[in-house]
Amino acid sequence: MVRLEAVLHSWRTVRADAAQAVEDFPADQLEFRATEDLMTFRQLAMHILNAGNGLIGLLLDEENNFSTPEFREKLKHYASALGAESSAAEIAAELRSSWDQWETKLAAAPPEFWGGMMTRMDGQQVTRLEMLQYAKEHEITHRSQMFVYLRLKGVVPPTTRRRMAKK
Repeated sequence: MVRLEAVLHSWRTVRADAAQAVEDFPADQLEFRATEDLMTFRQLAMHILNAGNGLIGLLLDEENNFSTPEFREKLKHYASALGAESSAAEIAAELRSSWDQWETKLAAAPPEFWGGMMTRMDGQQVTRLEMLQYAKEHEITHRSQMFVYLRLKGVVPPTTRRRMAKK
């Protein structure tokens, strides 16, 4: 069984690493994209922020069906006020502060809340805790993209630096 505390603890680390990646990326190259059809580094960071805000916000507001046509519009209600030209420092700070606020609210939800059933974007029935885990996995996917961009710029990602420091 997955425990809420474990999901929140690991997500805190994932989010901190995403914020660190934003700080580590060359500030004058935030519009870099690996190929024309991919998001820029800045867009990836903002997507992590806004998707996380939206998925968590809807979950905590007890929205039980994420497969409706108006789902994407509902996500916008939770979007960050940061603009498209926000600096790396602003984005990193917002990634950290938003997680601090969400983590407190998530931890305060009663156990029965997490066992409640809902419909994910793909129509699959899941518990709210499973949806929370899914949202974290979505963030990990995009954090990994950011790490590839770091590597393309010759920067070692934070997770690798931690591992290397232990040797």
